[in-house]
Amino acid sequence: MIIQRFLLRFPLLLLILCAPVWGQHKNEIVATLDGRTQQIRIRQHFTYVNRSDKGLTTLYFNDWNHAYSNKNTALAKRFAEEFNRGLHLAKDRERGQTTIKTLVDDNYGGLDWKRVENRDLIAVNLAEILRPGESIQLFFTYTVKLPSSKFTSYGYTPNGGYNLKDWYLTPAVFDGEDWRLYDNMNLDDIYTDVVQTSINMTYPEKLFLASNYRQSNVSRFPGGQHTQLFGDNRKSCEIILTLEETFTKHVTAPLTVITDIESNKYDEISQGISIDRIARFLYENLGEYPHENLLVSDFDYNKSPLYGIGQLPSFIRPYEEQFQFEMKFLKTAIRNYLEETLYLDPRQERWVNDAIGYYLMIKYVEEHYPGQKLIGKLSRIWGVKNFHLAQMDFNEQYALFSMLSARKNIDQALTTRNDSLIKFNEKIANGYKAGLGMSYLSAYLNETKVDSSILDFYQNHRLKQGVTAQDFRETLEKYADKDIDWFFDEYVSTDKKIDFKIKKLRKTDDSITLVLKNKKGTNVPISLFGLQNDSVVSQYWFTDIDTTKTVTIPRNGEDRLVLNYDQKIPEFNQRDNWKTLNGFFSSNKKLKFQFFKDTEDPYYNQIFYVPIANFNIYDGVTPGMRLYNKTFLERPFQYDISPTYSFLERTLVGKASFKYRKYHKKTGLFYTDYSISGSTSHFQQNSRFSTLTPAISFGWRPNDLLSNRRQYLTFRYRNVFRNIDDNLIGEIDTNPDYNVMNVRFVDVDNNILNYTSWFVDAQHSSDFTKLAFEMEYRKLFHSNRQFNLRFYAGKFLRNKTESDFFSFALDRPTDYMYDLSYLGRSESSGIYSQQIIISEGGFKSKLENPFANDWIATTNASTNIWRWVEAYGDLGFIKNKGDNTRFLYDSGVRLNLVTDYFELYFPIYSNRGWEIGQDNYGQRIRFVVTISPRTLTGLFTRKWF
Repeated sequence: MIIQRFLLRFPLLLLILCAPVWGQHKNEIVATLDGRTQQIRIRQHFTYVNRSDKGLTTLYFNDWNHAYSNKNTALAKRFAEEFNRGLHLAKDRERGQTTIKTLVDDNYGGLDWKRVENRDLIAVNLAEILRPGESIQLFFTYTVKLPSSKFTSYGYTPNGGYNLKDWYLTPAVFDGEDWRLYDNMNLDDIYTDVVQTSINMTYPEKLFLASNYRQSNVSRFPGGQHTQLFGDNRKSCEIILTLEETFTKHVTAPLTVITDIESNKYDEISQGISIDRIARFLYENLGEYPHENLLVSDFDYNKSPLYGIGQLPSFIRPYEEQFQFEMKFLKTAIRNYLEETLYLDPRQERWVNDAIGYYLMIKYVEEHYPGQKLIGKLSRIWGVKNFHLAQMDFNEQYALFSMLSARKNIDQALTTRNDSLIKFNEKIANGYKAGLGMSYLSAYLNETKVDSSILDFYQNHRLKQGVTAQDFRETLEKYADKDIDWFFDEYVSTDKKIDFKIKKLRKTDDSITLVLKNKKGTNVPISLFGLQNDSVVSQYWFTDIDTTKTVTIPRNGEDRLVLNYDQKIPEFNQRDNWKTLNGFFSSNKKLKFQFFKDTEDPYYNQIFYVPIANFNIYDGVTPGMRLYNKTFLERPFQYDISPTYSFLERTLVGKASFKYRKYHKKTGLFYTDYSISGSTSHFQQNSRFSTLTPAISFGWRPNDLLSNRRQYLTFRYRNVFRNIDDNLIGEIDTNPDYNVMNVRFVDVDNNILNYTSWFVDAQHSSDFTKLAFEMEYRKLFHSNRQFNLRFYAGKFLRNKTESDFFSFALDRPTDYMYDLSYLGRSESSGIYSQQIIISEGGFKSKLENPFANDWIATTNASTNIWRWVEAYGDLGFIKNKGDNTRFLYDSGVRLNLVTDYFELYFPIYSNRGWEIGQDNYGQRIRFVVTISPRTLTGLFTRKWF
C-alpha cells in the first residue's frame, strides 16, 4: 500500500518503470502495391515512445528508399567510388523516391518535417517536448516509388517480381546521448528501433509473397490480393514477391524455416534432412529462435554469398551437392538468425555478428565435413592435385582471404565502420578475420569455453535494444580462465599484423631450447607444435612475447617444430615458422617448380612457370616461358623472368624484373619500391634494343582509404643499348647507346565521375635536359554527358641533339625510353603506324613536321555525342629552334568503346583540311588497343580494392 501511494504521487516514475512492459514503439501500416506504376501507397500510424531519459523535440526516421532518388545521395557516391555508373546514368523511371503527402499528430495538427540535407533521413519537429516515458502518435501518408532492382537487387525485378527491404519509414535509434543517423550505402545495415508492427498489404494478383514476418489472412479479390503481416520485437519487414511459388515451409523441432534455396541434383527429402540438421546445429550453439519463422532466401544468399570457388558456374561446381546446399543454406540462415535477434549497431559493430557467424560456419565444417578440401572434387584431378591450393582444407580459406587484404596493406580493424571499409574488406576480409579470430580464441582458451560464451551471450541479449560489443566482451571474459585483453585490444581494435618466427634452436637429449621472435610486435599468443613424421606429438602456447623470448620444452621425439601448425592464427608470413631438428641443411626448404600460380606453401621455395606469347611485327609471335615467384598473396620480394623466342629474328628476346616492396603506414607514405628491370626486343629488322633500369619509387595514399587518389614519385635511370643492322646505320642519326635520368611525380584521382590526374616529368642525359607537364580531367555531368580534357606542355632546358629522336611529338612519340607498347614502333606507314598511344601532344591526325625541339603546348578535348560516340578536337603550339611558333589543330569522331583500352579515331578536319574527303582516308584512322591481360584484369578488380 505504501509503494502504491508513492507511485501514485510520482506518476512520471510510474511511467518510466512501466516503460519496459508497455513502452514499445507501435507501427500500423496499410500499403497498396501498384504493379503498373511500381509504387506503394502507404498510410502509416506510428506510435513513438520516448524510452530515453531526455526530452526530445525532433524525431528522425530512416527513408532508405529515397537513396535512389538522385545522383548526389550517399548511395550514388558509394557507387561512384566503386566505378559503378549505374545510378548516375539511370533514367528517372528507374529511380526510387519517397513522396510524403501529409504528416499529422493525434490531434490532426500538421507537423513540420524536412529531409536532412540530401540524406536518406526525415526529421520531424514536434510541437511540444516529448518527455521521458511519453508517447506521440504520428500519421504519415506517402508514396514509395520503387527503384529498379538492377542497382542493389532491391525494388522491382525485370520479370515482374519485387524484392522489398527497408521500403517504409522506420524510426532511427536514439542511444540516450545522440541519434544514430545512417545513410543507405548498399551495406544492408539499417539501424532502426525495435517495433511492434502490423502491415495490411494489398498487392497484384498472380504474385506469391514470402516474408520474415508472420503472415495470416491471405485473401484474393478481382485484380489483386490482400494479406496481413505481423512482427513483434522486430526491425523492418522484408518481402519477396515472385511470379511462381518457390518458397516452401520446413517445420523442424527447433524452428520453422521458409526457404527457396534448393538444388536440382539434391532431392527434396535430403534437403529437408539437411535443413533439420542445420536447424538443430543453430539451436545447440545459439539457443531458441524467438520468432515464428526464419526466412532463408536465395535472394539473401546472393546478396552475401560464399565468395570464391563456390561461385563457379554450376556445370563445374567443385563440391558434392549436399555440401554445396548445406553451406549455402547455413551461410544465409546464420546471418538472418543473428540479424533478426541481436540488435547491435550493424554499421559500427557488425564484427560481433561476423565473429559468431563465421565461427559457427568453421565449426560446422569441422564437425560434419572434416576432410573437405577448399576446391572440393577438383583436388582429385590429375594436374591439379599437386597444387598447394588443392591440398588446403575448406576452412583455410578464411586465413587466405583475410591475408589477401593484409599483404596488400589495405586491411582494416574489425571495429572500422562499414561505410569506411574498402569493398573487399566489407564483403570478405573483415568477416573472415572476425570468424578466424574466434577460432583462434577457441584454440587458445578451449572450444567449450568459447561455445558457452556464445550461447550465453545470445540467450541473454537477444531481442534487447542497445546491445553493444562491450556486452560480448564481458561475456567472453566471464568464461575465460586466461587473460584475453589481447583479443579485443590487439586483434579486434587494430590492424596490426601477427608474425612470429623461430630464431634459434638448441637441443639436448631431454629438452629443446628455442628463441621465439615477434617480428611485428603485436602482443598475442602463439602456438608451437612438435611433429614426428608429420604427426603432432606436442603442443604449447606462449604469451607476452614483445620482441624475443627464450623457452625450453621437453623433448618427446620431435623431428620438427612448427609455429601455428593448425593455422588457427592469421599470421602474416608462415614461411619462417618451422625448424627441423635433423641438422642445418635439412632446415633448408626444397625448391618446387610448379605450373601456374598457386597459394603460398610455407614448406617450399616455389617457382612458378607458365607459357606466354608476345607480339610485335619485327619479332612476330614470340612464345616463351614466364618464371616468377608471385603467389595469390603478395610478398615483399618478387621476380618475374620472361624469356621468349623470336621466330622472325631467330634469337632470344624477353624481359625480367626484380622488385622489393616495403610497406610503411596505411596512409601518407605507404610504400617504397626498389627495383631493377631489363628487356630486350627488336625495333626494326635485325636491329635490337635492350634496356636496363634501376629505380626507386614512393607511393602516397590519403587518410580516407576509400578514396581512389594516389600519388607517386619515381626515380629511375634508363640505360638503352642498341645493335643496329648495317643497312640502317645511315638512317639512325643518334648514338646507338644512351642513358637518361628520369624523375616523375604523379597525382591521380581515379574517380568515375570526376577523374583527374597530372604529372611533372624531368629527364636529363648528356645531350639534353627537358621538363614536361601533363594534366587530364574527365567529368561526367548530371545530364550524362562526359567531357574529357587533357593539357600537355614540354620544354627543353638544354638540347644538343641534331635529330628529332628525342624531340617532343604531336601524335606518335619516338618512345626513346621504350615505355610504350607499340606493335610496330618504327613504322611510318601501314596499319601498325596507325596505332596511337595518347602521349605527349596527343593529336590524332598525322600532320607535317610533327616534332618540336624547343617547346610544345597542346590541349585535347572530347565530349560524347551518343553513348560511346564522341567528338574530339586538338589544338596546340609547337616551337623548333630557329623557326616561328606554329599553331596546329585537328578534329574528328572518337568511338570510345572501352576508355584507354579499345578506341577508334576518325579524323574529319585539321590543318590538312577536310581529311574525310581526301585520298587514302582509311590510312588516317587511328586506333588504341591494349592486349595485356594484366591491364584488362584491372578493369574488373579495381572496384574491390
